[in-house]
Amino acid sequence: MPDSKAAPAYPVTLQVDYPDRDLNRATSVFRVILVVPIAVILFLVSGPGWDAREAVRLPFLAGGILFLPTVLMILFRWKYPRWWFDWNLALSRFALRVGAFFFLLTDRYPSTDEEQSVHLEMPYPDVRNDLKAGLPLVKWFLAIPHYIVLAFLLVGAIGAVIISWFAILFTARYPRGLFDYVVGVMRWCTRVSAYAFVLVTDVYPPFSL
Repeated sequence: MPDSKAAPAYPVTLQVDYPDRDLNRATSVFRVILVVPIAVILFLVSGPGWDAREAVRLPFLAGGILFLPTVLMILFRWKYPRWWFDWNLALSRFALRVGAFFFLLTDRYPSTDEEQSVHLEMPYPDVRNDLKAGLPLVKWFLAIPHYIVLAFLLVGAIGAVIISWFAILFTARYPRGLFDYVVGVMRWCTRVSAYAFVLVTDVYPPFSL
């Protein structure tokens, strides 16, 4: 019987399908090189468009996550334009696909639009009922404890990826425990980003993988 007192699921979810099959050893060995073209594309659509000096020098950058405009719209107009949300969600999904490929979680080359094996869901917020108008001004600050914990977790994730690289080289399989850990760190990062910068929820992220 389910526990009626169990905490509700966090509104932002990330799942990555475990590749229960032999992975491509060749593309895994040269992953750092193979990821470069799609990483360049990701950079071009997520560049530092908020810096006026960068915007002058690099006018081809799309600007990345719409953070400051969203803060102002929530603060003064009580609105989160739907197309801004759709852009932030699509960019987050694309970045996670590139990250999953780089971290060897999949050997399918990242698509710019197809979901593939990385599944991210974020709720479109009802600003008047779900968000507090002034909170986006301080969410980035409230998330500081998460930044500190994630700094250590990311070091562990890098180690897990290196170990998994050797495991794939010799066995063509990603150790399930290491896979779950790396995905957990990505999930934690995604929840913090959704709370502090994408601004889709006021629910404080859990300290959990």
